[in-house]
Amino acid sequence: TNIGSILASVNPYKPIPGLYSVDAIDLYRQHRLGELPPHIFATANECYCCLWKRHDSQCVLISGESGAGKTESTKLLLKFLSAMSQNSLGAPASEKSTCVEEAILES
Repeated sequence: TNIGSILASVNPYKPIPGLYSVDAIDLYRQHRLGELPPHIFATANECYCCLWKRHDSQCVLISGESGAGKTESTKLLLKFLSAMSQNSLGAPASEKSTCVEEAILES
């Protein structure tokens, strides 16, 4: 659920098909925070938009207990931001996973 710009999520401890797919990235990049159901991509999109519109640095705080999914959440945020940066460069949808994304995720 969302509480303003805060996303409270629960680790389902199992994959949910399509939840973090390229189609989900495309859907959430086209909408503002609150227009669609709460999602980590909505939070990432809000950060991305604020970065470009306000020219402000952005920070995402991810917290939780051990096993809550903090590392996976971070990877998902970076996946979304990498896809957005590729869209900004005009890269086709088939090239959303790039060397840049891989380098970021590996770091």
